[in-house]
Amino acid sequence: MKPEQTLTPQELFLRQQTQKKRQIRAARILLLAAFLILWEAAAAFGWIDSFIFSSPSRITETFWTMCREQELFRHIGITLAETLISFFLVILFGIGIAVLLWLCPRFSSVMEPYLGVLNSLPKSAMAPLLIVWLGANMRTIVVAGMSVAIFGSIISLYSEFKGVDPDAVKLIYTLGGTIRDTLRKVILPSSVPFLLSTFKVNIGLCLVGVVIGEFIGARSGLGYLIIYGSQVFQLNMVIMCIFVLCIIATLLYAAVSFLEKQYLKKH
Repeated sequence: MKPEQTLTPQELFLRQQTQKKRQIRAARILLLAAFLILWEAAAAFGWIDSFIFSSPSRITETFWTMCREQELFRHIGITLAETLISFFLVILFGIGIAVLLWLCPRFSSVMEPYLGVLNSLPKSAMAPLLIVWLGANMRTIVVAGMSVAIFGSIISLYSEFKGVDPDAVKLIYTLGGTIRDTLRKVILPSSVPFLLSTFKVNIGLCLVGVVIGEFIGARSGLGYLIIYGSQVFQLNMVIMCIFVLCIIATLLYAAVSFLEKQYLKKH
């Protein structure tokens, strides 16, 4: 490694940024480790009720027990599949409806207040109705997952489409282009970074919606395990499932962030 005196300003800046990222990563790991150690000590010394608050060792034991029985992986797979299906449907319908609103300004003016109301509506209040309307099945869970993310996604995407550089739009029309050319060559390409950023939020929202749906109308999935564990007072299982959901959310967010970085590198 070169001494700092021989580095160019650009190399020095890059080194500082790398060191900063390493320090942040180390601080995150140390904070998590300190929390787990303190939690374990509090349970061991009786500072907290280990039956109610559990402990990292008990959660780990529960995790390995369910892994050996191969039951946990089935529930994880179901929740993950429902989340991914709802996420891809949110992408499909979100972009499609936002494009339709952009193409039809009068229609968007009519629908805008309704979208705002639907986006503000507590989705947990809709879950029981979805169970009644659609039945207790996977389709209902997917719709519940979509309901949390889709309305906000439509509003955000439509606002982004409207905010595209008007000079670029005028240029397309000046060169004899059609509204389809404007959409294909200006609106969608310029909105890709925002789309990817929106996807990072939507993947987590879909997971939240799926778990809400599993709370009420499922016989499998991590949401179901959380409700079942709380009913039979298996709180180790409940907290373990919450930790698994945190890990899944982190991995899904990281996957979408990776795709975003790959796209930005190429463009």
